[in-house]
Amino acid sequence: MAKTQGGTANHQGKILERTVVPTFEAHDFEVVAYSAWKKRPDRYGTELLLKHVPYTTIYGQKGYTEFLVKSEQLNLDIRIECKWQQSSGSVDEKLPYLYLNCIETMPETDIIVIAGGGGMKPGAIPWLKEAVRQKKYVRPGMPEKNIQVFNIEEFMTWANKTLR
Repeated sequence: MAKTQGGTANHQGKILERTVVPTFEAHDFEVVAYSAWKKRPDRYGTELLLKHVPYTTIYGQKGYTEFLVKSEQLNLDIRIECKWQQSSGSVDEKLPYLYLNCIETMPETDIIVIAGGGGMKPGAIPWLKEAVRQKKYVRPGMPEKNIQVFNIEEFMTWANKTLR
């Protein structure tokens, strides 16, 4: 049976997520579903990569990001969002929505967006990086966020430096 365009895109995005997991495992992080950890955090260690992490979107609905890094040893509490678009599609059109969720509703101060695939419209990733740099659309009184936008190589470099 042939995959739909959306099914193919979803599969390709999962490959990016499967690249992130071994990066943390190589640095001795335990990978756990957020739902399992939330029910019994005492069962797990202090160096965690939590998967499928909920938050409330700017629309007041439940949303999920791929990962939340929690490290007592390194003093990290970082949400990680993965966006992959290998061919034309709509992932790049969702970047402003993602950005607004990052600055307005995601509870963490530190957020990493890993974006790639080569299929996003020219200007999409530069727009996101510039919005982050200029702190565009941040309303007065909102907490300061540290949002970093990486391609997979930049993420691997960050991980190798940060997770030592």
